Amino acid sequence: MYDVAVIGCGVVGSLIARELTKYDVKVCMLEKENDVAMGASKANSGIVHAGFDAKPGSLKAKLNVEGCRMMPSICKNLGVKYKNNGSIVIGFDDDDMKHIAELYDRGTSNGVKNMEILDKNALHELEPNLSDNVKGALYAKDAGIVCPYGLNIAAAGNAMDNGAELMLNFEVVSISQECGVYIISSKNGDFVTAKYIINSAGLYSDKIAKMVGDTTLSVHPRIGEYMILDKDSANLCSRTIFRTPSKMGKGILISPTVDGNIILGPTSVDRTDKEDKATSPEGLSLITSQTLGNIPSAPLRNVITSFAGLRSVGNTGDFIIKKSADNFVTLSGIESPGLTASPAIAKYVVRLLQKQFGLTTKKNENFCGKRKAYYKFSEMTPAQKNKIISENPDFGTIICRCEGISKGEIIEALTVNPAASDIDGVKRRTRSGMGRCQGGFCSTAIVEIISSLKNIPYENVTKFGKNSYINFERTK
Repeated sequence: MYDVAVIGCGVVGSLIARELTKYDVKVCMLEKENDVAMGASKANSGIVHAGFDAKPGSLKAKLNVEGCRMMPSICKNLGVKYKNNGSIVIGFDDDDMKHIAELYDRGTSNGVKNMEILDKNALHELEPNLSDNVKGALYAKDAGIVCPYGLNIAAAGNAMDNGAELMLNFEVVSISQECGVYIISSKNGDFVTAKYIINSAGLYSDKIAKMVGDTTLSVHPRIGEYMILDKDSANLCSRTIFRTPSKMGKGILISPTVDGNIILGPTSVDRTDKEDKATSPEGLSLITSQTLGNIPSAPLRNVITSFAGLRSVGNTGDFIIKKSADNFVTLSGIESPGLTASPAIAKYVVRLLQKQFGLTTKKNENFCGKRKAYYKFSEMTPAQKNKIISENPDFGTIICRCEGISKGEIIEALTVNPAASDIDGVKRRTRSGMGRCQGGFCSTAIVEIISSLKNIPYENVTKFGKNSYINFERTK
């Protein structure tokens, strides 16, 4: 039996599990997919928001600002890439500039530091590629960028390093209670028992809450479509560039990523199907038109891929963190700025369990919050490369030519907690397949490595679990 079961291994659920392992509790993480970071956390802008957008006094405002301050240190401890590049909200007319002034005042109320309103000349000194039609901007210097799935994977891995157990392909279908203990049953017939449950199931948080009688939640998906530019376009901008926001979100952004690409998007359209992640001609056209409106010289010929993610939109306009039943906490509607707020949400939820539900505050004497970063062979000096190849010859075999990813890195991704078991899992940990050719050259070699290392038939290797098979049989 476990003390706490965390349902959902997105970035929020994984950081909560990690936070729980700081204490003398037995923790399990339950995830319905074949890997962690399979929901909103894998299809995310990766922006660390400063905190000027949320309504003062809301949970979003409080936890956004707190999370932004925590993010540099938590990324350093977990070996995750983070960059404090700042963000800019641009305005094109007097109405936009009025809105920008309101955002500045709101940010001040929320406790955001290091903001200023820039005129056109000062703005173009910072970002010379911006349109001449831009009139001014709000500049938030404390904003940053992070790899969202990298943070998610590292948080889950660090939780496991400190004793938490991860159960994948565990789709919860029922929750019952006997003698004060929850029995959580999965679709495949397995079950676990726990004294406490944290429902961090994102788009399905309402479904999980209903299993214990909480029918107050209403969650719907909102799709966000993106485009990625090749690394040749890295000089397009240095900071994250937003338009003035609307009720549907912060609009189409242009931002560097921590890995050297440029990300464009997202769109913001409500949908009903919680599994529909298809991009649309209309969405990609909107990204194109707004990007060119912001930066007319944007080299859209350098788009190497497009994708979409679904955000979990609640019915209150704020983060929902509430009691659904005895010893049962539900998180719902953790949309933007959920990634930024995630470290602060983790602390908030664990404190809630301790203060309101009596979870132990006894510290785990063996907790270690630091985690070694994955090897990045392409970023090493020649001397470092020679040294690691002499220790492990697998690092001397390059598998992904676009990103310079070695066989040693692929093997590491398949063996270090939480170990990948499919093509996309390796991709998120190493960036193999994320370059210009999008896996056209390296995928077959990665399938071979997975098959050999996991001791499974070549044709049973999947792209992302379930029935996403890549090969029907060997051709040679």
